[in-house]
Amino acid sequence: MPHDFFSIPQLFGYCAFVFGVACFLQKSDLRFKVLLVCESISYVLHFWLLGNFPAMASSSMAGARTLTSIWVSSRWVAAFFVTLTIALGCWLVTSWVGVLPIVGSCIGTLGVFQLTGITMRWTMFVATCLWLANNILSGSIGGTALEVCIALSNLYTIRRLYVARANAKNSA
Repeated sequence: MPHDFFSIPQLFGYCAFVFGVACFLQKSDLRFKVLLVCESISYVLHFWLLGNFPAMASSSMAGARTLTSIWVSSRWVAAFFVTLTIALGCWLVTSWVGVLPIVGSCIGTLGVFQLTGITMRWTMFVATCLWLANNILSGSIGGTALEVCIALSNLYTIRRLYVARANAKNSA
């Protein structure tokens, strides 16, 4: 039963929760991306066990794209992952709810490949809001808690980055 707090699917959601919160508290883009890959792997298992295959596919693409983005910052590679995510979405989406993680993953892909720092985190905030809606509608307990915490920790880190930027400007 997917809504049982201690079912196997929910336990993987809680693992994603831990990795996700740690991820969005990072000021280092590299640590951010490594922890995001760990979150994605946990989400793949979580959504597979919940039977939400569009979210599982989006999580798979998110993990692969984030791992790739550690070494490559190319709009062509980003376009490849967006295209692949959309193709998987066309194949797997059976209701409007399935569109949410697909769009969220596409936005996140553009963020991790093309952006850094504050701008990347704002883009990821938008993707987080889409995933939050998906998780609420999917009955994902850990995933819902994760996306709320990610949104809050991401906003907190964005604020810290703005403060650090202002302090650096004032010091110069």
